[in-house]
Amino acid sequence: MTPTRREKIEALLRDEPGDVFLRYSLALEMESGGEADASLEILEALARETPAYVPAFHMAGRQLAALGRIEEARRALREGIDAARSQGNAHAAGEMSELLMSLGEAGEA
Repeated sequence: MTPTRREKIEALLRDEPGDVFLRYSLALEMESGGEADASLEILEALARETPAYVPAFHMAGRQLAALGRIEEARRALREGIDAARSQGNAHAAGEMSELLMSLGEAGEA
Protein backbone atom coordinates (compact mmCIF):
# COMPACT_ATOMS: atom_id res chain seq x y z
CA MET A 1 0.00 0.00 0.00
CA THR A 2 1.39 3.37 -1.02
CA PRO A 3 1.55 5.92 1.80
CA THR A 4 -0.62 9.00 1.42
CA ARG A 5 0.90 12.46 1.09
CA ARG A 6 -0.01 13.12 4.72
CA GLU A 7 1.65 9.88 5.86
CA LYS A 8 4.81 10.84 3.95
CA ILE A 9 4.86 14.27 5.58
CA GLU A 10 4.31 12.76 9.03
CA ALA A 11 7.16 10.31 8.45
CA LEU A 12 9.48 13.14 7.44
CA LEU A 13 8.40 15.12 10.51
CA ARG A 14 9.41 12.25 12.77
CA ASP A 15 12.98 12.78 11.52
CA GLU A 16 12.76 16.59 11.35
CA PRO A 17 10.10 17.70 13.87
CA GLY A 18 11.16 21.33 13.70
CA ASP A 19 10.96 21.64 9.91
CA VAL A 20 8.71 24.64 9.33
CA PHE A 21 7.78 23.79 5.75
CA LEU A 22 6.85 20.21 6.67
CA ARG A 23 4.67 21.44 9.52
CA TYR A 24 3.01 23.94 7.18
CA SER A 25 2.46 21.17 4.62
CA LEU A 26 0.88 18.97 7.28
CA ALA A 27 -1.49 21.82 8.20
CA LEU A 28 -2.56 22.10 4.56
CA GLU A 29 -3.12 18.36 4.34
CA MET A 30 -5.19 18.46 7.53
CA GLU A 31 -7.33 21.26 6.15
CA SER A 32 -7.98 19.36 2.93
CA GLY A 33 -8.90 16.34 5.05
CA GLY A 34 -11.54 18.31 6.95
CA GLU A 35 -9.50 18.83 10.11
CA ALA A 36 -9.75 22.62 10.26
CA ASP A 37 -9.16 22.99 14.01
CA ALA A 38 -6.02 20.84 13.98
CA SER A 39 -4.77 22.66 10.90
CA LEU A 40 -5.33 26.05 12.53
CA GLU A 41 -3.46 24.93 15.65
CA ILE A 42 -0.37 24.18 13.56
CA LEU A 43 -0.67 27.44 11.63
CA GLU A 44 -1.05 29.44 14.84
CA ALA A 45 2.03 27.77 16.30
CA LEU A 46 4.03 28.62 13.17
CA ALA A 47 2.85 32.21 13.38
CA ARG A 48 4.06 32.49 16.99
CA GLU A 49 7.59 31.30 16.21
CA THR A 50 10.54 33.63 15.85
CA PRO A 51 10.76 34.58 13.10
CA ALA A 52 7.09 34.07 12.36
CA TYR A 53 6.33 31.91 9.32
CA VAL A 54 4.48 34.46 7.20
CA PRO A 55 2.54 32.00 4.96
CA ALA A 56 0.90 30.61 8.11
CA PHE A 57 -0.89 33.90 8.72
CA HIS A 58 -2.24 34.02 5.18
CA MET A 59 -3.47 30.43 5.25
CA ALA A 60 -4.99 30.85 8.73
CA GLY A 61 -6.81 33.95 7.51
CA ARG A 62 -8.19 32.08 4.51
CA GLN A 63 -9.28 29.10 6.61
CA LEU A 64 -10.91 31.25 9.27
CA ALA A 65 -12.77 33.27 6.62
CA ALA A 66 -14.00 30.06 5.00
CA LEU A 67 -15.28 28.93 8.40
CA GLY A 68 -17.14 32.23 8.80
CA ARG A 69 -14.85 33.35 11.62
CA ILE A 70 -14.36 36.76 10.03
CA GLU A 71 -13.02 38.74 12.99
CA GLU A 72 -10.44 36.04 13.73
CA ALA A 73 -9.48 36.03 10.05
CA ARG A 74 -9.02 39.79 10.08
CA ARG A 75 -6.84 39.57 13.20
CA ALA A 76 -4.64 36.84 11.67
CA LEU A 77 -4.24 38.85 8.47
CA ARG A 78 -3.37 42.08 10.27
CA GLU A 79 -0.73 40.28 12.33
CA GLY A 80 0.56 38.60 9.18
CA ILE A 81 0.84 41.90 7.36
CA ASP A 82 2.90 43.29 10.24
CA ALA A 83 5.11 40.18 10.29
CA ALA A 84 5.60 40.27 6.52
CA ARG A 85 6.53 43.94 6.56
CA SER A 86 8.99 43.44 9.43
CA GLN A 87 10.64 40.67 7.38
CA GLY A 88 10.74 42.81 4.25
CA ASN A 89 8.21 40.63 2.42
CA ALA A 90 6.13 43.23 0.59
CA HIS A 91 4.60 40.65 -1.73
CA ALA A 92 3.10 38.60 1.11
CA ALA A 93 1.95 41.77 2.88
CA GLY A 94 0.19 42.85 -0.31
CA GLU A 95 -1.56 39.52 -0.78
CA MET A 96 -2.80 39.53 2.80
CA SER A 97 -3.91 43.17 2.48
CA GLU A 98 -6.02 42.23 -0.55
CA LEU A 99 -7.63 39.37 1.34
CA LEU A 100 -8.23 41.62 4.34
CA MET A 101 -9.92 44.22 2.15
CA SER A 102 -12.14 41.53 0.62
CA LEU A 103 -13.31 40.62 4.13
CA GLY A 104 -14.49 44.18 4.63
CA GLU A 105 -17.63 43.20 2.76
CA ALA A 106 -18.15 40.03 4.81
CA GLY A 107 -20.50 39.91 7.75
CA GLU A 108 -19.33 39.87 11.34
CA ALA A 109 -18.57 36.56 12.95
